[in-house]
Amino acid sequence: MTQPLRLLLSAYQCGPGMGSVSQIGWHWYSRLAQRLPTTLVTHIRNREALLAAGAPLPGSEIIYMDTEWFAGPLYRLAARLFRQSEHAVFLVSSADFYVYDAAALRELKRRRVAGADWDIVHAVTPVSPMAATRLHCLGRPVVLGPWNGGLGKPAHFPEIMQADAAWLYPVRKLGGLVDALAGSSRHAAAILTATEATLHSIAPRYRSRCVPMLENGVDLTVFTPAPWPEPPGPQQPLRLIFVGRLVPFKGVSMLLEAVQRVKDVLPIRLTIVGSGPLEAELRAETTARGIADQVRFITANLAPAQVAAEMQTAHLFCLPSVRESGGAVLLEAMACARPVTAVMFGGPAEIVDEAVGRPLPATGREAVVSGLVTVFHEVAAQPEAWRERGEEGLRRVQERYGWEAKVDAAVALYQRLAATDES
Repeated sequence: MTQPLRLLLSAYQCGPGMGSVSQIGWHWYSRLAQRLPTTLVTHIRNREALLAAGAPLPGSEIIYMDTEWFAGPLYRLAARLFRQSEHAVFLVSSADFYVYDAAALRELKRRRVAGADWDIVHAVTPVSPMAATRLHCLGRPVVLGPWNGGLGKPAHFPEIMQADAAWLYPVRKLGGLVDALAGSSRHAAAILTATEATLHSIAPRYRSRCVPMLENGVDLTVFTPAPWPEPPGPQQPLRLIFVGRLVPFKGVSMLLEAVQRVKDVLPIRLTIVGSGPLEAELRAETTARGIADQVRFITANLAPAQVAAEMQTAHLFCLPSVRESGGAVLLEAMACARPVTAVMFGGPAEIVDEAVGRPLPATGREAVVSGLVTVFHEVAAQPEAWRERGEEGLRRVQERYGWEAKVDAAVALYQRLAATDES
């Protein structure tokens, strides 16, 4: 009988309940460990969450890398410099990945000398082309990604981007230089790319090795469909929901303005699930706009099942983010059979169409606000058509975006690469 492939999984961010990218790392690890003998390499900051989740899982081992001597001071400095922009904090503090990767390579080489070995190496987080790993130096086929990057800056939202410290975005271009020096793409057996922007950010000579795969997946055991609420009408308000960090580029202020514009002609309720540096400002804006009775904030750290329950109470999921690389929250709402509306820039442009909801033009604040107002009126006037959009979104997620389908595709790729490496 053929022995199962031995997998080395590098997930710098990995742990349930620790943020979207860490959740991605956890899904890869927890599912692959059920399929293959898996060695997980991850940062020591993830240990508490992993232990609480029962890790190491059967059939796996975990190697923790401790670079807190570098990561801690760097993060604290970035957090002081960029108080409103979590994205800027991430960009600066992500330099720790290279320290982590170098430490991991040293430790894994030491273990190889002691007799350990693997057939396939897969680096799953960070999900950015800036994450140039040197694990190809172990001499095994390396899979990178899914990466999601290469996204430009939206041209029509200058105030939002200024608040998000967008002047730092060109720093990402240094990732190409680091990648060239590290040889990450040059030596990769496969590069999983989430979007067209990501594909075009990779040097043309390496694109033949690219395999399309969205970095996000949906846990279909948690985000489950529920009957649509009673259609909106005079006695039943239109129920909207937003889920995400309260940071500038998420565009929540535009959603509040749209609610203000319709509140006197259409019963409406908005639930905002999330926290962040703009929380106090957005609460104040809600009061100033006279919509405090229409808007509910949930800033507690909800478990995924609780988020799903909130989504299931809504008629429509709204994501007015002007620079969204991925769009996992859209897929989760679709898995709950809810129609979605989002700004057509980045990841949402490859998820949302008229079959599952409504794409909003990325041509400025007024276009987004007016588009949202139009959608609100349409959902109220044509509830059955919008319920059907939610059903179509559910079908699409079940066919394309469930985690089991993603892991099936990854394991099949490993097998092809391992067979090629042996021949």
